[in-house]
Amino acid sequence: MTTTQFTKKTLGLESSEPGLTPPSAKAETTFVKKPKIGGGKSKKREIPDGLATKCKRCGTIIFNKELDENLKVCPRCQFHFPIGARERILSLVEPNSFEEMDADMSSVDVLSFTGVSTYASKLEAYQKSTGQKDAVVTGVGKLGDFRVGLGVMDFSFLGGSMGSVVGEKLTRVIEHATAKSLPVIIISASGGARMYEGMFSLMQMAKTCGALAYHARGKLPYISVLTDPTTAGVMASYASVGDLIIAEPGAMIGFAGPRVIKDTTQAELPAGFQTAEFLLDHGLIDAIVPRKEMKKQLVDYLDFMTTAQRAAAV
Repeated sequence: MTTTQFTKKTLGLESSEPGLTPPSAKAETTFVKKPKIGGGKSKKREIPDGLATKCKRCGTIIFNKELDENLKVCPRCQFHFPIGARERILSLVEPNSFEEMDADMSSVDVLSFTGVSTYASKLEAYQKSTGQKDAVVTGVGKLGDFRVGLGVMDFSFLGGSMGSVVGEKLTRVIEHATAKSLPVIIISASGGARMYEGMFSLMQMAKTCGALAYHARGKLPYISVLTDPTTAGVMASYASVGDLIIAEPGAMIGFAGPRVIKDTTQAELPAGFQTAEFLLDHGLIDAIVPRKEMKKQLVDYLDFMTTAQRAAAV
């Protein structure tokens, strides 16, 4: 029995060039690398700032132009975005009918409040960013055929907080409406009394309610419109004493925040607590009116509430 000797030569593995790997027995086999479809990693398309806004509720991307045309209401889920005081006034009154009152009245740092930044510096910064002197715009305008005293708060100015200027401007427009036998509409959006002014801000609760009491003696209507949010000292004063109290959908309305109430009562709060829908079910407000229907509804309410006044004038 013979033993076969296998060498590199007999197996065909011997290379004539040192250091080179000999070719495979199936050298004709080749592998073709397929090109990637789509050209590699996909690039995210970025939306330029100021072109579109993402809805906080449903996540829909809405072009700002479309959002403005829809009065800052999401066309998909009807979420109501915050809106400035002047934008709201333009959406309600007849063109060129609004006459602003006390436009140059601004707050003064009477307490010399200091903290991370001074009250005076905060006022200056917000006046520059909003183009307003304080957190409310007041005046007289026309809704339909009705001239009304109008006060509209702006949450973008120091959280719509009520200081001495806010209280004074509202009191003046109420007193003017009383003297002219006009209805009053106040649209609230506030985090409450302004802490930087201490007792001066708390005094505005009584002052505004006193002016509204004289207004009521003249049998003149007062409509309070609550928007998101309306809380604390504002809700505890003029916002809650309207002859008719209406609110925008989903608005947060209350005195103290839910966490404070929960910690104080040591009880679980019901679902939807401090929303406009919850308060309508429990009798605190009279109606919920979407922003796009607000003007028409206010005109209808004014027509009903001034019937006796108009009949007496005939």
